[in-house]
Amino acid sequence: MLRYRVMAYVTGVVLIVLCFVGIPLQVAGYPAVANDVGVLHGILYIIYLVCAWLLARQLRLANKPTVIMLLAGTIPIMTFIVERWITRRFIDPALAAQAEPAQTVSP
Repeated sequence: MLRYRVMAYVTGVVLIVLCFVGIPLQVAGYPAVANDVGVLHGILYIIYLVCAWLLARQLRLANKPTVIMLLAGTIPIMTFIVERWITRRFIDPALAAQAEPAQTVSP
């Protein structure tokens, strides 16, 4: 779960840098930043997809939240929003259920 959260933030930050720094610099005639950060984002996005997919399978998420989680790395700022939503809606309840001691039934 921590891997997904870290990758969501790292992927989101790199995408923001690409969109709000790299692309404007590319338009201004300095394509190196956009090229380097674009390649970095591509590599990190693949790692993010793997982490998100593994978490979705572990939490047994339905198709809709899984697709939203996977596509969040393509829209600037969405990884932060979706990460908070997934954490509050799915991860926290799963962790709380794990932390509860098993209830024993006495005859």
